[in-house]
This record gives sequence, structure tokens and C-alpha cells, in this order.
Amino acid sequence: MFLLRLHTMSSGIDERLAQFLNEGKPWEKKPTNIPGVLILKLPMFKGTAPSLAIEINPVNAAGSSTKKRGIIIRTRPELEEITKLLSNPKVAQLAKNIDEVNPERSESGSKSSSDMFEI
Repeated sequence: MFLLRLHTMSSGIDERLAQFLNEGKPWEKKPTNIPGVLILKLPMFKGTAPSLAIEINPVNAAGSSTKKRGIIIRTRPELEEITKLLSNPKVAQLAKNIDEVNPERSESGSKSSSDMFEI
């Protein structure tokens, strides 16, 4: 029963993603129920068909994106490679070192659309 329910839930997500791919505007973003995770419609480029991607963009305390453009992830293997890179302790140490030398910055951002994808 759980597998059937999971499949049904996945089918609903797939249908909504397919609808967004077909009807969304190029570069349009849709929020998900995961803060900082958006679905992005990529336009046709050099003969490749339009496609969907994941955009990872950290949010501030108010839930607004902290960057104009986040990290774009087009495929599952690309996500796995990025995950591997981010889990490297040397990357964490590098970020800490950069934080120590950079001046402090104020945070700002804008609120996204309320049409949310439930993941």
C-alpha cells in the first residue's frame, strides 16, 4: 500500500513538472516546499529542448532568496557530484577562511510566488 501511495504521489509530481515544462515561461521559477529549493525552466539553447532544473538558493530568516541566482542543477549525476564536492572538509575550511577575511554584508531578498511544488 505504501508503494502504491508513493507511486501515486510521484505521478502527481511528474504531471505538474511536465505541465510546468510545457506551459512555463523561459527562466520562470516555481518554489517548492523545501526552503531554498526552486524549480527553474531553462529555455531552448543551441538546439537543445527546453528543460527543467533545480535551483538551490539559500533563504534568509524571512524566507527570501539571498542571491539573485543560485546553484543550477540539471541532472541527478550533477547533484551527486556537487554533493560530493560540498561534503569535502577542505571546502568547509575554505568557506571559513573566506568568512574571516571578507567584510560583513547585509542580507536582502524578495519573496517568491505562492504556487508551491510539494516535494
